[in-house]
Amino acid sequence: MAGYQRLRRTFRDIRRFRELIRFLVAFWLYNDGIGTIIIMAVIFGAEVGIGRFHLIGAILMVQFLGIPFTVIFGRLPERLGTKNSILLALGIYTIIAILGYFMQRPVHFWLLAILVSMVQGGTQALSRSMYGSMAPLSKSAEFFGFYNVSSKFAGIIGPALFALVGQLTGSSRLSIISIIIFFLAGALVLNKVDHKEGIKAAIHVEL
Repeated sequence: MAGYQRLRRTFRDIRRFRELIRFLVAFWLYNDGIGTIIIMAVIFGAEVGIGRFHLIGAILMVQFLGIPFTVIFGRLPERLGTKNSILLALGIYTIIAILGYFMQRPVHFWLLAILVSMVQGGTQALSRSMYGSMAPLSKSAEFFGFYNVSSKFAGIIGPALFALVGQLTGSSRLSIISIIIFFLAGALVLNKVDHKEGIKAAIHVEL
């Protein structure tokens, strides 16, 4: 009960920062899509006939390749800016979902796994970085606590939509296409975030 009340107080504090709350909405949307791809990848692959060896092997590869790709992706903000780098990653995730619809052979699953490894870690790292830059330093611990907890609750709708579309259409291929809505909606909201204004608001509180 105390933890719930603390989260409510933190949410009230966060609502004072317009750009930060706008970013949070964007993050909840696109992170739901990312989480759905991660959670449903093996199930979807098995349904379209990809063998267990390829499924497990590709998922393990994502973990290993994700480390160097995260480092590489982390350098993009120097040229594109943090927000544009995340938008680029969401574009790649959209392509992954579209290509997933056409997946037929194990090699396709491996190629999609490589694409996921390119953006998975980088998107998460840049999202935390952008959020942190707009959170007041004196409240960073509680703000990040809310960020972590809320992201867990926001990861429910995507898998539910995936399952619902599969039930209604009888096709998991259409389910994977439906996930695009999270990336598009997240990108639209994120594009409206004024990152510089959000940073100024966080600094102003500390003065």
